[in-house]
Amino acid sequence: MDQQTQSIFDFLDAGVSPWHAAAESVRRLEAAGYVRLEETDRWRIAPGGRYYVTRNGSAVAAFRVPEGAVEGWRIALSHSDAPTWRIKNSGVEQAPSGCVKLETEGYGGMLMGTWLDRPLGVAGRAVVRTKEGLSSRTVHLDRDLLVIPSVAIHFDRGVNEGRRWDPQTDLQPLWGQIGCPPLEDLIAAELGVAREDLMTWDLELVTRQKAALIGPEGEFFLSPRIDDLECAGTTLEGFLQAGSTPDGTLVLWGMLDNEEVGSSSRQGAEGTFLMDTLERLLHALGQGREDLRRCAANGLVLSADNGHAVHPDHPEKSDPQNGPKLNGGVVVKINASQKYTTDAVSAALFGEICRRAGVPIQRFANRADMPGGSTLGNLQGHSLSSPMLDIGLAQLAMHSAVETAGTADIGHMIRAVRAFCETPFQCVDDGQYRI
Repeated sequence: MDQQTQSIFDFLDAGVSPWHAAAESVRRLEAAGYVRLEETDRWRIAPGGRYYVTRNGSAVAAFRVPEGAVEGWRIALSHSDAPTWRIKNSGVEQAPSGCVKLETEGYGGMLMGTWLDRPLGVAGRAVVRTKEGLSSRTVHLDRDLLVIPSVAIHFDRGVNEGRRWDPQTDLQPLWGQIGCPPLEDLIAAELGVAREDLMTWDLELVTRQKAALIGPEGEFFLSPRIDDLECAGTTLEGFLQAGSTPDGTLVLWGMLDNEEVGSSSRQGAEGTFLMDTLERLLHALGQGREDLRRCAANGLVLSADNGHAVHPDHPEKSDPQNGPKLNGGVVVKINASQKYTTDAVSAALFGEICRRAGVPIQRFANRADMPGGSTLGNLQGHSLSSPMLDIGLAQLAMHSAVETAGTADIGHMIRAVRAFCETPFQCVDDGQYRI
């Protein structure tokens, strides 16, 4: 395995929750010399500086400031969250079985049956009481700890003929036997705090599968959270690898949260995190709202979230002319109803950047008789008026507990984002670009 692929595998393995994905991103940014800003501080930003800021511990924005005034920007956005089960209560005794179950609630739309009969862990964040006040900390119970057991076929003879899952009765995880230690005890021990100092948490179930190459030549890989940590990790890598950027260009990488449940949170695309960051950094550089509008018009935003590859068993599910293939290159996503933000101008501009960089691209559109989902781009467009397009990488089994994608596409996205950051282009009139 090459170093680049291993780096993305490490990112996928580390990002067991949105808070862990953000923490891993921060670790990589700081290793590359990026300086942390706090939203509660007054920002002091130097021309040529490199900075990052977080919100809610689960969203990150990092940016490279040009030496002169900001005249435009390149922004690459992705998201940190994935469909899973959020933990509501630490234990419910079930007397007839002598067992204890956790109570969970589904987060995002998922292939529910894929969570059955596999070892599960717990990860997220917890808030603890300290001498100074309250502290949020990531926590990962990294062990085979829970399972959601199937009902035996002897009790459910029609299960292979189709099943409608009831999350409340069919998909609550087995924790232990009555009298076993409660979840709180394990969390407190993991964090090294007294049980009474553990206050609240945001925790979720985690599949224990690690990213792994598959195929006779390792041409595919299997991992949880490919949607959307593959895009998050590859766009971050391209952003960090980018060399000199065009004069007057701000380059920003962002990973937002809560895309899988509509993005309508303060750390999501429908919140103010990105615009707050852009406004504050321009203000710190002595530039105002007029400059913000000018930069928005002279910018380009990539909304990076994976797309559906043509399924080998069900090619009929894909549009005959717009079905991307695994390892076929970066996917440009289009939709007549504007669920994706791509238009002719943004697609042409990005396509020319990729052509010059030798990066293959392919198109994705749903069948005309099959509605598709949206992503963070069209929601971020409510507050940011920059030209935008939706891109991603082709994958199979989207929203399964474990998904499949093409190994070569990792390099395709990294090279595309690096070229996106480095290639000089300028909007000279509405819809007219000089490259």
